[in-house]
Amino acid sequence: MNQEVYDVVIIGGGPAGLTAGLYTSRAKLRSLLVERMIMGGQVMTTTKVENYPGFPGGIDGPDLMTRFQEHCQEFGLEVETGEVQNLLERGKEKIVVIDGREVRTRAVIITTGAEPRKLGVPGEEKFTGRGVSYCATCDGAFFREVPVAIVGGGDTAVEEALFLTRFASKVYLIHRRGELRATKILQDRLFANEKIEVLWNSSVERVEGDTSGMTAAVVRDTVSEERRSLELHGLFVAIGVTPKAQFLADILQLDPDGHILTDAECRTSMPGVFAAGDVRKKILKQIATAVGDGAVAAIMAEKYLMEE
Repeated sequence: MNQEVYDVVIIGGGPAGLTAGLYTSRAKLRSLLVERMIMGGQVMTTTKVENYPGFPGGIDGPDLMTRFQEHCQEFGLEVETGEVQNLLERGKEKIVVIDGREVRTRAVIITTGAEPRKLGVPGEEKFTGRGVSYCATCDGAFFREVPVAIVGGGDTAVEEALFLTRFASKVYLIHRRGELRATKILQDRLFANEKIEVLWNSSVERVEGDTSGMTAAVVRDTVSEERRSLELHGLFVAIGVTPKAQFLADILQLDPDGHILTDAECRTSMPGVFAAGDVRKKILKQIATAVGDGAVAAIMAEKYLMEE
């Protein structure tokens, strides 16, 4: 067993994790950040970030995350690639199991993020970032005066449909059922907006395009089985997210959707364990809010260690 004891182990290398690592390492806490895949999280698949302060004109997602990583490693943050399989309590220490190896630490910050649920249809993956998006508030401004569609029927889908009307020439809301799950006030706003057309009992069968990006989506009527091709330059998928917290289901308190439950200071149900970013239950999932969470979690971890 590894006898070295870290002050903080951060699980996940997206904006929240890297920010937490910047704060803890700058505070002279011995910190290890563990990332299962590529450093930077989902932002690495974003072609252009326009809503993160300090970068007029926008910045490519990978460039932004490279800056994050370089900045936090200036202060001595240790970074490791590996998959965290378990989290245990052993006295006042926490044991983080990474690829079968035990790492001892006094505090843990979980920033594993969440994955948007996908449609799983042909063309979706091919045109992700070139027409297909999972965040209207992130990418909506790229689709000015062109037709777009959003898939879903809950509050998020309706809110994003309304948001997209600021930019798009027309917005189709594609919903597999004959009624929406969104709250009544949002539905009233949706039906009152002349730019929005709801396609009831419909599902996307495939996404089509060319070298320039997405150009159309084939939609099937689930009642009549008729198919039609919609000319679209953007397809936004809003059918929910899957938090990457399944390995913690028996360890921490989660909500019914699998998000980690925390208080306002990012504390989880286990003392000394904090959660930040999209993996915790929160209203808004953006780079800016992930950064804020990471800073709060790091400060609270430092406070916890001082009190201990």
